[in-house]
Amino acid sequence: MEIIENKTFDMERALYGSHDITVKNCRFDGPADGESAFKECGNIEAENCYFNLRYPFWHDHGLKITGSDMTELCRAALWYSDHIEIAGTKMHGIKALRECAHVVIRDCDIASPEFGWSASGVEMEDTSAQSEYFMMRSDHLMFRNVKLKGKYSFQYIEDAVFENCEFDTKDAFWHAKNVIVRNSVVKGEYLAWYCENVRFENCKIIGTQPLCYCRNLTLDHCEMVDTDLAFERSEVEAVITTPVISIKNLYAGHIKVPAVGEVIRDDENAAGEIVIG
Repeated sequence: MEIIENKTFDMERALYGSHDITVKNCRFDGPADGESAFKECGNIEAENCYFNLRYPFWHDHGLKITGSDMTELCRAALWYSDHIEIAGTKMHGIKALRECAHVVIRDCDIASPEFGWSASGVEMEDTSAQSEYFMMRSDHLMFRNVKLKGKYSFQYIEDAVFENCEFDTKDAFWHAKNVIVRNSVVKGEYLAWYCENVRFENCKIIGTQPLCYCRNLTLDHCEMVDTDLAFERSEVEAVITTPVISIKNLYAGHIKVPAVGEVIRDDENAAGEIVIG
């Protein structure tokens, strides 16, 4: 394994096509403003590095990044790559991860609009994120202890599990399929419209008009706070542990809830059962 230490690279494709190298305490920055430093590489490790140039990791196979800094100018940092580990790293450029597979992210700070599109097999743990359209159209996700603030998150995702997470994000989980959310707080307007086969277990759900137009939706002992006009035209099996402001036109299924401010049935197809008490 070749080791490169304490160097600065600013030319285009500085280490293009490299294999089996470790870069330590290196900077990818400078007046030449080059891009694609590690394009078409394999078995690369980057430790305590500074990335301030565009597109550093494209079409790479086998990549480990630790203790590093990807600035706002490091846009589209990882695309079309696989078998990636990232730990203790700031990922602050737009579109930092796209169309990648087999990715593990731990103890990272993500501030990246449009992060994680069309990715597959992403594990994320002990990480904070700020993003819009976070993880759109991705699949096979496993998140633990992730804090997210943003908008339009997890749209069109499939086959995902989220545990002990905190999500403050408008329009989350739209059109999601085959998702489990456990022991988590989900705050935001219009949660999970048009989703299918989604399950919330021991969660706190906060915000207006959640869970409408859903199919095969399950809530297992969940709290609902400031939730009005919930479950419109949805098929639901739910046990809710807190009062709900209003439930509107439940199409099918059963909801058990201690109290409801208002049950609205102005649609002839609203045949779902609501058990109060």
